[in-house]
Amino acid sequence: MAKKRGNGEGSISRRKNGGWMAQYAVYTAEGRKRKTLYGKTRQEVATKLARALSDREGGLIFDAGNLKLGDYLDHWLSDSVRDTVRQRTYERYEQMVRVHIKPTLGCVKLRALNAAQVRSLYREKLDAGLATRTVRYVHTTLNKALKDALADGLIPRNAASTVKPPKLTKKEIRPLSPEQASAFLDAARGDRFEALYVVAVTAGLREGELLGLQWDDVELESGTLSVRRTLSEARSGRFFEPPKNGKGRSIKLTPRALDSLKGHKALQDEERLLSGTLWHDNDLVFPSRIGTPMNAKNLTARSYKPLLRSAGLPDIRLHDLRHTCATLLLSKGVHPKLVQELLGHATISITLDTYSHVLPGMGDQTITAMESVLS
Repeated sequence: MAKKRGNGEGSISRRKNGGWMAQYAVYTAEGRKRKTLYGKTRQEVATKLARALSDREGGLIFDAGNLKLGDYLDHWLSDSVRDTVRQRTYERYEQMVRVHIKPTLGCVKLRALNAAQVRSLYREKLDAGLATRTVRYVHTTLNKALKDALADGLIPRNAASTVKPPKLTKKEIRPLSPEQASAFLDAARGDRFEALYVVAVTAGLREGELLGLQWDDVELESGTLSVRRTLSEARSGRFFEPPKNGKGRSIKLTPRALDSLKGHKALQDEERLLSGTLWHDNDLVFPSRIGTPMNAKNLTARSYKPLLRSAGLPDIRLHDLRHTCATLLLSKGVHPKLVQELLGHATISITLDTYSHVLPGMGDQTITAMESVLS
């Protein structure tokens, strides 16, 4: 016979085969459910029940029922991810779930997922030729989703947390040398986007930050520029959003950058007059010829790459102009903290890690400084 216990405390009873069982209730998103525990002795069952009730009170109710991983991930994307991250980040998570995780593990029960299955998924993707960086993003997505499932009490452990994603081979950055940077800017003279390239090299703005600049962000009198937004592109189209890390920054422009922007504004005023009613007044510093947000791919294909070719320079990304800015400053002994603030890195460790190849060359400065102190 079951031993009577207080309401909600469960019950313990003897089974017909001589063993013992305990029953207790948990409350889930689907309503009240009765759970049963089994053991050979009454003490064993009592211990299990005490632990289960403690977990229940602490919110650790591991009850995902028959919920499949694929169904959980769909709910996770809509309920936990959408509108809490940048649009491009959401679309990236959704792509990882739809293309890479659900086809392989979507039918596995959420509570039954184990580390071996997760490890096998990564191996399968690597063997199929998927880039290491993408497999790491699959891991990031799955790990984050399971971490939330753990926090919600749906599973007792995160199966992805103990699986190591493939090691990322760091892609070498390709900045221009001082001579190459000068050659590039000389080649850009007279180009419609000359000022954009000058600002990129001298101020280190990201591509989206350059294309998101508005004239309201530029103080031509004081020679300063404020980074307040970035132009992003996703499947839903182009849109403005806060800068990376959510923080803006103010930058003191070099005389060359300031002169370039002044000349650019004068030319843009002429474009606006010529376009007449076709002009879309978005106040953008670097728009299309009718004032609309500039397509980054068009900028690269129609202006940037031809300039590199005409100057006889390597075929580098537009983003490498930002790297050029950083390496030029660091090689001249500018303190990494100042470079971090200029680039808008969240921490100085990002700056030091990204440009560690420049820092060894500064060793001679360190030795010279120490010698001068002790001499």
